[in-house]
Amino acid sequence: MNPTAKNLADTAAEAIRSLNHATQSKGELTYPGDAYEVVASLKVLTQRLPQSFEQLSHFLGGLAESGAVTADYGAPDEHLAEARSALASGVLIAQTLTEFLDSAHSSLAPLGYDAGA
Repeated sequence: MNPTAKNLADTAAEAIRSLNHATQSKGELTYPGDAYEVVASLKVLTQRLPQSFEQLSHFLGGLAESGAVTADYGAPDEHLAEARSALASGVLIAQTLTEFLDSAHSSLAPLGYDAGA
């Protein structure tokens, strides 16, 4: 059985929750290289988010064009437009986050661990 988009998003959210627990105590992080590797992986994650956001927005645009969407209140087109605008902002924020993580990753690159300290 292929996982659904929702299942994959839930799995990603749960993975970040687990990461939060793993980085909460020093036990999971020992060396500067540990942080370097985690930051690198998080950078890849944020690099991939814009594509997901753009594809979700494209899907919502198709729904808007079909006219087959209803809303509990207000005009469906307004809700769809607001969601698409928020996703477009999410793309920019993810790209900015990627830039900051790239900077952190670069800053961590020259660090080592002094076992004698």
